[in-house]
Amino acid sequence: MGRADELRRTEAGDDVAGADQLDSLLGLHSVKGSHYAQYRGVEQRLTRVVGALDRISRALVQTAEGPETLVLSVVRAVHEHLDAEWVVFALCDGELDRTGPRHLMMTRDGTILAFEGVQMARTPSHLPDEVLNRLNDILRNQMGQLTRPVVDDHHLHVPVHLDGRVVGGLSAWTPDHKLVDSADLVVMRILARQAAVALLNAALLEESRHQLARAEDAYAKASEQAADLAARNVELERTQRELSAAMRQRLVVEERERIARELHDSVTQSVLSAGMQIEVCRMESGPETAERLEVAGRLTRDAVEQLRSVIYALNQAPSVSELSLGEVLDGLCSMHMPADLATEVRVAGRVRDLPDDVQHAILRIAGEALFNTAVHAEASSARITLTYGEAEVGLVVDDDGGGDPGHMRRVMRAARLGDLAGRHRGLANMATRAEELGGALRIRRSRMGGVRIAVEVPVGDDDRPASRRRRENAI
Repeated sequence: MGRADELRRTEAGDDVAGADQLDSLLGLHSVKGSHYAQYRGVEQRLTRVVGALDRISRALVQTAEGPETLVLSVVRAVHEHLDAEWVVFALCDGELDRTGPRHLMMTRDGTILAFEGVQMARTPSHLPDEVLNRLNDILRNQMGQLTRPVVDDHHLHVPVHLDGRVVGGLSAWTPDHKLVDSADLVVMRILARQAAVALLNAALLEESRHQLARAEDAYAKASEQAADLAARNVELERTQRELSAAMRQRLVVEERERIARELHDSVTQSVLSAGMQIEVCRMESGPETAERLEVAGRLTRDAVEQLRSVIYALNQAPSVSELSLGEVLDGLCSMHMPADLATEVRVAGRVRDLPDDVQHAILRIAGEALFNTAVHAEASSARITLTYGEAEVGLVVDDDGGGDPGHMRRVMRAARLGDLAGRHRGLANMATRAEELGGALRIRRSRMGGVRIAVEVPVGDDDRPASRRRRENAI
Protein backbone atom coordinates (compact mmCIF):
# COMPACT_ATOMS: atom_id res chain seq x y z
CA MET A 1 0.00 0.00 0.00
CA GLY A 2 2.89 2.37 0.75
CA ARG A 3 4.55 1.88 -2.62
CA ALA A 4 1.24 2.28 -4.48
CA ASP A 5 0.61 5.58 -2.63
CA GLU A 6 4.09 6.80 -3.53
CA LEU A 7 3.52 5.82 -7.15
CA ARG A 8 0.26 7.77 -7.19
CA ARG A 9 2.04 10.78 -5.68
CA THR A 10 4.72 10.50 -8.34
CA GLU A 11 2.12 10.49 -11.07
CA ALA A 12 0.15 13.32 -9.46
CA GLY A 13 2.84 15.74 -10.58
CA ASP A 14 1.87 15.07 -14.15
CA ASP A 15 -1.84 15.93 -13.66
CA VAL A 16 -1.47 19.56 -14.77
CA ALA A 17 0.59 18.56 -17.73
CA GLY A 18 -2.00 15.82 -18.39
CA ALA A 19 -4.68 18.44 -19.11
CA ASP A 20 -2.50 20.01 -21.79
CA GLN A 21 -1.69 16.55 -23.13
CA LEU A 22 -5.42 15.80 -23.38
CA ASP A 23 -5.78 18.94 -25.49
CA SER A 24 -2.94 17.73 -27.64
CA LEU A 25 -4.70 14.40 -28.06
CA LEU A 26 -7.91 16.10 -29.22
CA GLY A 27 -6.23 18.98 -31.07
CA LEU A 28 -9.43 21.09 -31.26
CA HIS A 29 -9.05 24.81 -30.49
CA SER A 30 -11.98 26.28 -32.42
CA VAL A 31 -15.46 25.20 -33.40
CA LYS A 32 -15.88 27.60 -36.27
CA GLY A 33 -17.43 25.92 -39.31
CA SER A 34 -14.87 27.60 -41.59
CA HIS A 35 -12.04 25.54 -40.12
CA TYR A 36 -12.80 22.37 -42.09
CA ALA A 37 -9.17 21.29 -42.30
CA GLN A 38 -8.92 21.50 -38.54
CA TYR A 39 -12.00 19.26 -38.21
CA ARG A 40 -10.38 16.72 -40.52
CA GLY A 41 -7.25 16.76 -38.37
CA VAL A 42 -9.35 16.32 -35.26
CA GLU A 43 -11.12 13.33 -36.79
CA GLN A 44 -7.84 11.64 -37.68
CA ARG A 45 -6.35 12.37 -34.28
CA LEU A 46 -9.43 11.03 -32.49
CA THR A 47 -9.18 7.85 -34.52
CA ARG A 48 -5.57 7.45 -33.41
CA VAL A 49 -6.50 8.22 -29.82
CA VAL A 50 -9.27 5.61 -29.82
CA GLY A 51 -6.85 3.08 -31.26
CA ALA A 52 -4.24 3.99 -28.65
CA LEU A 53 -6.77 3.69 -25.83
CA ASP A 54 -7.82 0.30 -27.18
CA ARG A 55 -4.21 -0.86 -27.16
CA ILE A 56 -3.71 0.51 -23.64
CA SER A 57 -6.83 -1.31 -22.40
CA ARG A 58 -5.61 -4.54 -24.02
CA ALA A 59 -2.31 -4.09 -22.19
CA LEU A 60 -4.07 -3.40 -18.88
CA VAL A 61 -6.05 -6.65 -18.93
CA GLN A 62 -2.80 -8.63 -19.23
CA THR A 63 -1.76 -7.68 -15.69
CA ALA A 64 -3.30 -10.77 -14.13
CA GLU A 65 -1.31 -13.05 -16.45
CA GLY A 66 2.05 -12.12 -14.97
CA PRO A 67 4.76 -9.53 -15.60
CA GLU A 68 6.22 -11.14 -18.72
CA THR A 69 2.87 -11.19 -20.55
CA LEU A 70 2.11 -7.61 -19.50
CA VAL A 71 5.52 -6.23 -20.55
CA LEU A 72 5.13 -7.99 -23.87
CA SER A 73 1.67 -6.47 -24.32
CA VAL A 74 3.06 -2.99 -23.51
CA VAL A 75 5.87 -3.37 -26.05
CA ARG A 76 3.41 -4.69 -28.66
CA ALA A 77 1.02 -1.77 -28.00
CA VAL A 78 3.86 0.73 -28.59
CA HIS A 79 4.90 -1.18 -31.69
CA GLU A 80 1.37 -1.12 -33.15
CA HIS A 81 0.66 2.48 -32.20
CA LEU A 82 3.84 3.90 -33.72
CA ASP A 83 4.34 1.31 -36.46
CA ALA A 84 7.81 1.22 -34.87
CA GLU A 85 11.00 -0.13 -36.36
CA TRP A 86 12.35 -0.98 -32.88
CA VAL A 87 10.91 -0.96 -29.34
CA VAL A 88 13.08 -1.42 -26.24
CA PHE A 89 11.93 -1.97 -22.65
CA ALA A 90 14.53 -2.44 -19.88
CA LEU A 91 14.93 -2.22 -16.07
CA CYS A 92 18.03 -0.78 -14.41
CA ASP A 93 20.35 -3.15 -12.57
CA GLY A 94 19.54 -3.23 -8.85
CA GLU A 95 15.90 -2.21 -9.33
CA LEU A 96 12.99 -4.62 -8.82
CA ASP A 97 15.44 -7.50 -8.46
CA ARG A 98 12.74 -10.09 -7.74
CA THR A 99 10.77 -9.58 -10.94
CA GLY A 100 11.25 -9.75 -14.69
CA PRO A 101 11.70 -9.66 -17.55
CA ARG A 102 14.69 -7.38 -17.11
CA HIS A 103 14.62 -6.36 -20.77
CA LEU A 104 12.68 -7.06 -23.96
CA MET A 105 12.90 -5.81 -27.58
CA MET A 106 10.64 -6.03 -30.64
CA THR A 107 11.58 -5.59 -34.30
CA ARG A 108 9.47 -4.13 -37.11
CA ASP A 109 8.11 -7.55 -38.09
CA GLY A 110 7.04 -8.27 -34.46
CA THR A 111 9.94 -10.57 -33.53
CA ILE A 112 10.59 -10.65 -29.77
CA LEU A 113 14.25 -10.47 -28.72
CA ALA A 114 15.98 -10.80 -25.38
CA PHE A 115 19.39 -11.97 -24.18
CA GLU A 116 17.93 -13.85 -21.19
CA GLY A 117 14.94 -14.22 -18.91
CA VAL A 118 12.12 -14.37 -21.51
CA GLN A 119 10.85 -17.77 -22.59
CA MET A 120 9.16 -16.69 -25.82
CA ALA A 121 12.05 -14.48 -27.01
CA ARG A 122 14.95 -15.13 -29.34
CA THR A 123 18.56 -14.21 -28.63
CA PRO A 124 19.51 -11.27 -30.88
CA SER A 125 22.38 -11.83 -33.29
CA HIS A 126 22.72 -8.21 -34.45
CA LEU A 127 21.29 -4.98 -33.10
CA PRO A 128 21.57 -1.44 -34.46
CA ASP A 129 24.10 0.60 -32.50
CA GLU A 130 21.50 3.06 -31.21
CA VAL A 131 19.28 0.22 -29.95
CA LEU A 132 22.18 -1.68 -28.32
CA ASN A 133 23.57 1.49 -26.72
CA ARG A 134 20.12 2.42 -25.37
CA LEU A 135 19.68 -1.04 -23.88
CA ASN A 136 23.12 -0.90 -22.21
CA ASP A 137 22.55 2.62 -20.87
CA ILE A 138 19.30 1.58 -19.17
CA LEU A 139 20.57 -1.75 -17.85
CA ARG A 140 23.72 -0.19 -16.41
CA ASN A 141 21.72 2.71 -14.95
CA GLN A 142 23.75 5.21 -16.95
CA MET A 143 20.66 7.21 -17.84
CA GLY A 144 21.99 10.76 -18.02
CA GLN A 145 19.47 12.75 -20.08
CA LEU A 146 17.25 9.68 -20.32
CA THR A 147 15.79 10.41 -16.88
CA ARG A 148 13.46 12.79 -18.76
CA PRO A 149 11.32 12.12 -21.86
CA VAL A 150 13.07 12.38 -25.23
CA VAL A 151 10.98 13.34 -28.28
CA ASP A 152 12.45 13.51 -31.82
CA ASP A 153 10.83 13.21 -35.19
CA HIS A 154 11.41 9.46 -35.36
CA HIS A 155 12.28 8.57 -31.77
CA LEU A 156 10.51 8.53 -28.41
CA HIS A 157 11.82 7.64 -24.96
CA VAL A 158 10.05 7.79 -21.60
CA PRO A 159 11.62 6.84 -18.25
CA VAL A 160 9.86 4.28 -16.06
CA HIS A 161 9.27 5.84 -12.62
CA LEU A 162 8.60 4.08 -9.30
CA ASP A 163 8.60 5.64 -5.83
CA GLY A 164 9.95 8.89 -7.25
CA ARG A 165 13.01 7.33 -8.91
CA VAL A 166 13.80 6.08 -12.40
CA VAL A 167 13.87 2.29 -12.51
CA GLY A 168 13.98 1.71 -16.26
CA GLY A 169 13.02 3.05 -19.67
CA LEU A 170 10.76 2.53 -22.70
CA SER A 171 12.11 3.60 -26.12
CA ALA A 172 10.83 3.40 -29.69
CA TRP A 173 12.16 4.29 -33.16
CA THR A 174 9.77 4.94 -36.08
CA PRO A 175 10.37 4.65 -39.84
CA ASP A 176 10.99 7.70 -42.03
CA HIS A 177 7.38 8.09 -43.03
CA LYS A 178 6.14 8.11 -39.44
CA LEU A 179 6.55 11.32 -37.45
CA VAL A 180 5.84 11.25 -33.71
CA ASP A 181 3.90 13.93 -31.87
CA SER A 182 2.84 14.81 -28.32
CA ALA A 183 -0.10 12.35 -28.41
CA ASP A 184 2.35 9.50 -28.95
CA LEU A 185 4.32 10.66 -25.91
CA VAL A 186 1.16 10.52 -23.77
CA VAL A 187 0.43 6.97 -24.92
CA MET A 188 4.02 5.91 -24.13
CA ARG A 189 3.81 7.45 -20.65
CA ILE A 190 0.57 5.62 -19.84
CA LEU A 191 2.02 2.31 -20.98
CA ALA A 192 5.28 2.85 -19.04
CA ARG A 193 3.35 3.62 -15.85
CA GLN A 194 1.23 0.50 -16.27
CA ALA A 195 4.35 -1.60 -16.74
CA ALA A 196 5.90 -0.13 -13.56
CA VAL A 197 2.82 -0.88 -11.45
CA ALA A 198 2.55 -4.42 -12.80
CA LEU A 199 6.22 -5.16 -12.17
CA LEU A 200 5.98 -3.78 -8.63
CA ASN A 201 2.97 -5.99 -7.92
CA ALA A 202 4.82 -8.96 -9.38
CA ALA A 203 7.84 -8.22 -7.17
CA LEU A 204 5.65 -8.04 -4.07
CA LEU A 205 3.91 -11.27 -5.05
CA GLU A 206 7.24 -12.99 -5.61
CA GLU A 207 8.50 -11.79 -2.24
CA SER A 208 5.37 -13.10 -0.53
CA ARG A 209 5.84 -16.44 -2.28
CA HIS A 210 9.44 -16.59 -1.11
CA GLN A 211 8.36 -15.79 2.46
CA LEU A 212 5.66 -18.44 2.32
CA ALA A 213 8.14 -20.97 0.95
CA ARG A 214 10.63 -20.08 3.69
CA ALA A 215 7.91 -20.40 6.32
CA GLU A 216 6.89 -23.81 4.96
CA ASP A 217 10.53 -24.93 4.92
CA ALA A 218 11.02 -23.67 8.46
CA TYR A 219 7.88 -25.49 9.61
CA ALA A 220 8.99 -28.71 7.92
CA LYS A 221 12.46 -28.43 9.46
CA ALA A 222 10.97 -27.65 12.88
CA SER A 223 8.70 -30.69 12.63
CA GLU A 224 11.62 -32.86 11.58
CA GLN A 225 13.79 -31.49 14.38
CA ALA A 226 10.98 -32.05 16.92
CA ALA A 227 10.65 -35.68 15.85
CA ASP A 228 14.41 -36.12 15.93
CA LEU A 229 14.60 -34.44 19.34
CA ALA A 230 11.91 -36.74 20.73
CA ALA A 231 13.82 -39.79 19.48
CA ARG A 232 17.05 -38.42 20.90
CA ASN A 233 15.36 -37.77 24.26
CA VAL A 234 14.19 -41.39 24.43
CA GLU A 235 17.70 -42.57 23.58
CA LEU A 236 19.21 -40.14 26.08
CA GLU A 237 16.95 -41.35 28.88
CA ARG A 238 17.87 -44.96 28.12
CA THR A 239 21.57 -44.09 28.02
CA GLN A 240 21.29 -42.13 31.26
CA ARG A 241 19.69 -45.11 32.99
CA GLU A 242 22.48 -47.34 31.76
CA LEU A 243 25.12 -44.85 32.90
CA SER A 244 23.47 -44.51 36.30
CA ALA A 245 23.43 -48.28 36.71
CA ALA A 246 27.08 -48.51 35.67
CA MET A 247 27.97 -45.70 38.07
CA ARG A 248 26.23 -47.47 40.95
CA GLN A 249 27.99 -50.69 40.03
CA ARG A 250 31.36 -48.95 40.00
CA LEU A 251 30.73 -47.22 43.34
CA VAL A 252 29.76 -50.47 45.05
CA VAL A 253 32.79 -52.25 43.60
CA GLU A 254 35.10 -49.45 44.72
CA GLU A 255 33.60 -49.48 48.20
CA ARG A 256 33.96 -53.25 48.50
CA GLU A 257 37.56 -53.05 47.28
CA ARG A 258 38.31 -50.27 49.76
CA ILE A 259 36.95 -52.33 52.67
CA ALA A 260 38.81 -55.41 51.46
CA ARG A 261 42.06 -53.41 51.36
CA GLU A 262 41.43 -52.08 54.87
CA LEU A 263 40.83 -55.59 56.18
CA HIS A 264 43.84 -57.02 54.40
CA ASP A 265 46.31 -54.26 55.13
CA SER A 266 45.37 -53.53 58.74
CA VAL A 267 43.02 -55.95 60.49
CA THR A 268 44.40 -59.17 59.00
CA GLN A 269 47.98 -58.12 59.54
CA SER A 270 47.21 -57.17 63.12
CA VAL A 271 45.57 -60.53 63.82
CA LEU A 272 48.52 -62.36 62.22
CA SER A 273 50.93 -60.36 64.37
CA ALA A 274 48.90 -61.15 67.47
CA GLY A 275 48.99 -64.85 66.58
CA MET A 276 52.75 -64.78 66.18
CA GLN A 277 53.14 -63.10 69.56
CA ILE A 278 50.88 -65.70 71.16
CA GLU A 279 52.97 -68.49 69.66
CA VAL A 280 56.18 -66.96 71.01
CA CYS A 281 54.65 -66.59 74.45
CA ARG A 282 53.34 -70.17 74.40
CA MET A 283 56.80 -71.56 73.73
CA GLU A 284 58.25 -69.63 76.68
CA SER A 285 55.44 -70.25 79.21
CA GLY A 286 54.49 -73.10 81.54
CA PRO A 287 52.22 -76.00 80.60
CA GLU A 288 48.99 -74.50 81.89
CA THR A 289 49.58 -71.12 80.30
CA ALA A 290 50.82 -72.75 77.10
CA GLU A 291 47.60 -74.68 76.79
CA ARG A 292 45.55 -71.49 77.02
CA LEU A 293 47.84 -69.72 74.58
CA GLU A 294 47.45 -72.58 72.14
CA VAL A 295 43.69 -72.06 72.23
CA ALA A 296 44.22 -68.32 71.62
CA GLY A 297 46.51 -69.06 68.71
CA ARG A 298 43.97 -71.39 67.17
CA LEU A 299 41.31 -68.68 67.48
CA THR A 300 43.55 -66.13 65.79
CA ARG A 301 44.23 -68.55 62.94
CA ASP A 302 40.50 -69.10 62.57
CA ALA A 303 39.98 -65.33 62.57
CA VAL A 304 42.55 -64.92 59.80
CA GLU A 305 40.80 -67.55 57.71
CA GLN A 306 37.48 -65.82 58.27
CA LEU A 307 38.96 -62.49 57.27
CA ARG A 308 40.39 -64.02 54.12
CA SER A 309 36.97 -65.45 53.28
CA VAL A 310 35.38 -62.03 53.80
CA ILE A 311 38.05 -60.35 51.64
CA TYR A 312 37.45 -62.91 48.88
CA ALA A 313 33.70 -62.34 49.08
CA LEU A 314 34.14 -58.58 48.92
CA ASN A 315 36.27 -58.90 45.80
CA GLN A 316 33.52 -60.88 44.03
CA ALA A 317 31.47 -57.87 42.97
CA PRO A 318 27.77 -58.65 42.29
CA SER A 319 25.75 -56.83 39.62
CA VAL A 320 23.74 -53.84 40.81
CA SER A 321 22.65 -52.62 37.40
CA GLU A 322 18.96 -53.05 38.23
CA LEU A 323 19.10 -51.81 41.84
CA SER A 324 17.66 -48.53 43.04
CA LEU A 325 19.68 -46.01 45.03
CA GLY A 326 18.07 -47.22 48.27
CA GLU A 327 18.95 -50.83 47.50
CA VAL A 328 22.55 -49.87 46.76
CA LEU A 329 22.69 -48.08 50.11
CA ASP A 330 21.40 -51.24 51.77
CA GLY A 331 24.22 -53.15 50.05
CA LEU A 332 26.74 -50.65 51.38
CA CYS A 333 25.47 -51.27 54.93
CA SER A 334 26.02 -55.01 54.61
CA MET A 335 29.65 -54.49 53.60
CA HIS A 336 30.80 -52.47 56.61
CA MET A 337 32.36 -54.14 59.66
CA PRO A 338 32.07 -55.11 62.45
CA ALA A 339 29.32 -57.65 61.89
CA ASP A 340 27.67 -56.80 65.22
CA LEU A 341 26.80 -53.30 63.87
CA ALA A 342 23.07 -53.45 63.09
CA THR A 343 22.13 -51.28 60.08
CA GLU A 344 18.80 -50.15 58.63
CA VAL A 345 17.91 -48.21 55.44
CA ARG A 346 14.72 -46.15 55.15
CA VAL A 347 13.44 -44.45 51.97
CA ALA A 348 10.85 -41.63 52.04
CA GLY A 349 9.20 -39.59 49.28
CA ARG A 350 8.58 -40.34 45.61
CA VAL A 351 11.44 -42.47 44.35
CA ARG A 352 12.82 -41.28 41.00
CA ASP A 353 16.02 -41.26 38.98
CA LEU A 354 18.57 -38.69 40.13
CA PRO A 355 21.40 -37.08 38.13
CA ASP A 356 24.57 -39.14 38.08
CA ASP A 357 26.63 -36.59 39.99
CA VAL A 358 24.00 -36.49 42.77
CA GLN A 359 23.84 -40.29 43.05
CA HIS A 360 27.63 -40.43 43.10
CA ALA A 361 27.84 -37.88 45.91
CA ILE A 362 25.09 -39.57 47.99
CA LEU A 363 26.75 -42.98 47.78
CA ARG A 364 30.21 -41.61 48.52
CA ILE A 365 28.99 -39.64 51.54
CA ALA A 366 26.98 -42.60 52.84
CA GLY A 367 29.96 -44.95 52.46
CA GLU A 368 32.31 -42.57 54.27
CA ALA A 369 29.80 -41.97 57.09
CA LEU A 370 29.17 -45.70 57.58
CA PHE A 371 32.89 -46.44 57.61
CA ASN A 372 33.46 -43.78 60.28
CA THR A 373 30.60 -45.24 62.32
CA ALA A 374 31.98 -48.78 62.05
CA VAL A 375 35.60 -47.85 62.83
CA HIS A 376 35.41 -44.90 65.24
CA ALA A 377 31.96 -44.59 66.83
CA GLU A 378 31.85 -47.87 68.82
CA ALA A 379 28.17 -47.99 67.84
CA SER A 380 25.89 -50.99 67.97
CA SER A 381 23.34 -49.74 65.43
CA ALA A 382 23.16 -47.26 62.55
CA ARG A 383 20.28 -46.02 60.40
CA ILE A 384 20.35 -44.45 56.91
CA THR A 385 17.38 -42.36 55.78
CA LEU A 386 17.10 -41.34 52.10
CA THR A 387 14.43 -38.70 51.46
CA TYR A 388 13.21 -37.65 47.99
CA GLY A 389 11.84 -34.10 48.04
CA GLU A 390 10.32 -32.04 45.23
CA ALA A 391 13.51 -30.04 44.62
CA GLU A 392 16.11 -31.80 46.77
CA VAL A 393 17.27 -35.16 48.05
CA GLY A 394 18.32 -35.71 51.65
CA LEU A 395 20.61 -38.27 53.29
CA VAL A 396 20.79 -38.79 57.06
CA VAL A 397 23.13 -41.27 58.81
CA ASP A 398 22.34 -41.79 62.55
CA ASP A 399 24.17 -43.98 65.09
CA ASP A 400 24.04 -44.73 68.79
CA GLY A 401 27.79 -44.50 69.33
CA GLY A 402 29.86 -42.31 71.55
CA GLY A 403 30.88 -39.63 69.06
CA ASP A 404 30.86 -35.93 69.97
CA PRO A 405 29.19 -33.72 67.28
CA GLY A 406 30.93 -30.56 68.50
CA HIS A 407 34.37 -32.18 68.39
CA MET A 408 33.66 -33.58 64.92
CA ARG A 409 32.63 -30.12 63.61
CA ARG A 410 35.86 -28.62 64.95
CA VAL A 411 37.92 -31.42 63.40
CA MET A 412 36.15 -30.92 60.04
CA ARG A 413 36.82 -27.16 60.04
CA ALA A 414 40.47 -27.75 60.91
CA ALA A 415 40.79 -30.38 58.18
CA ARG A 416 39.37 -27.97 55.60
CA LEU A 417 41.79 -25.23 56.67
CA GLY A 418 44.87 -27.48 56.82
CA ASP A 419 46.08 -30.97 56.07
CA LEU A 420 46.22 -32.28 59.66
CA ALA A 421 48.94 -34.66 58.51
CA GLY A 422 46.48 -36.40 56.21
CA ARG A 423 44.12 -37.41 59.04
CA HIS A 424 40.40 -36.66 59.46
CA ARG A 425 39.89 -35.92 55.76
CA GLY A 426 36.70 -38.00 55.59
CA LEU A 427 34.42 -35.34 57.08
CA ALA A 428 35.97 -32.59 54.95
CA ASN A 429 35.55 -34.71 51.80
CA MET A 430 31.88 -35.31 52.59
CA ALA A 431 31.23 -31.58 53.09
CA THR A 432 33.07 -30.71 49.86
CA ARG A 433 31.03 -33.23 47.84
CA ALA A 434 27.78 -31.73 49.12
CA GLU A 435 28.83 -28.11 48.49
CA GLU A 436 29.99 -28.84 44.93
CA LEU A 437 26.36 -29.68 44.15
CA GLY A 438 24.96 -26.61 45.91
CA GLY A 439 24.08 -28.49 49.09
CA ALA A 440 25.40 -28.60 52.65
CA LEU A 441 26.46 -31.08 55.33
CA ARG A 442 25.42 -30.80 59.00
CA ILE A 443 26.74 -32.64 62.05
CA ARG A 444 24.38 -32.85 65.03
CA ARG A 445 23.40 -35.01 67.97
CA SER A 446 21.25 -37.95 66.88
CA ARG A 447 18.05 -38.97 68.66
CA MET A 448 19.60 -42.45 68.76
CA GLY A 449 22.18 -41.00 71.17
CA GLY A 450 25.19 -40.77 68.89
CA VAL A 451 25.97 -38.56 65.87
CA ARG A 452 23.79 -37.51 62.96
CA ILE A 453 25.39 -36.75 59.55
CA ALA A 454 22.77 -34.91 57.46
CA VAL A 455 23.19 -33.86 53.81
CA GLU A 456 20.74 -32.07 51.53
CA VAL A 457 21.47 -31.67 47.81
CA PRO A 458 19.21 -29.70 45.40
CA VAL A 459 17.84 -31.44 42.31
CA GLY A 460 15.39 -30.11 39.75
CA ASP A 461 14.15 -26.49 39.80
CA ASP A 462 15.29 -24.36 42.70
CA ASP A 463 15.56 -20.61 42.23
CA ARG A 464 17.82 -20.16 45.24
CA PRO A 465 21.50 -19.71 44.33
CA ALA A 466 23.95 -22.25 45.72
CA SER A 467 25.61 -19.68 47.98
CA ARG A 468 22.26 -18.84 49.61
CA ARG A 469 21.41 -22.50 50.13
CA ARG A 470 24.77 -23.06 51.80
CA ARG A 471 24.21 -20.12 54.16
CA GLU A 472 20.72 -21.37 55.04
CA ASN A 473 22.05 -24.87 55.76
CA ALA A 474 25.27 -23.74 57.45
CA ILE A 475 26.61 -25.87 60.22
